[in-house]
Amino acid sequence: MIIALIAGLVFGLGLILSGMTDPENIHNFLDISGNWDPALMFVMVGAISLSAFAFFWAKSRSQTILGEPLVLPVNTIIDRHLILGATLFGIGWGLAGFCPGPAVASIISQPHKAGLFLISMIVGMLVFHRFKK
Repeated sequence: MIIALIAGLVFGLGLILSGMTDPENIHNFLDISGNWDPALMFVMVGAISLSAFAFFWAKSRSQTILGEPLVLPVNTIIDRHLILGATLFGIGWGLAGFCPGPAVASIISQPHKAGLFLISMIVGMLVFHRFKK
């Protein structure tokens, strides 16, 4: 639990320092025909690079560092559920300027904006589970 807490705090601090918790930065990044700010592109490239290295290393293991079974995603099929989910995620990210991690990290500094996003996200998850096949 302590390791998970530390990892979460480091992740949240990274989101705050990189500007991912400021919806205006997200909107400026997505506004390629206006006030485009490419700074978050570098944050994403860094995150993807680190994740790619971690997944490459994890594929050679059957257990986590703490000895728990390591189960990695194996589905490689791009279906309508994935496309619909990615589309809804992108629309929500563009409208709100938040995605789940930064919203949680912003709940103290921007309780109204982040709170509204998190409530909307939870309602969406509940609706999905209610109507899921």
